[in-house]
Amino acid sequence: MVLRMSDNSVDPSGNTEAFRAFTQSTPQEPKAASKTPLIIGGIAVAVVLIVLIAWLAL
Repeated sequence: MVLRMSDNSVDPSGNTEAFRAFTQSTPQEPKAASKTPLIIGGIAVAVVLIVLIAWLAL
């Protein structure tokens, strides 16, 4: 004998009100990642390269 597990998710097509709410809802878009660490890293690399070139030139 196989027992069926309960379904925790509600099928929106089974209920008219739930289906309307499902079709009218807009998905939330994730926030864009901040570019600040990339900019700081680029500036740090540029400073290190400038110092290295200046040190080699002397």
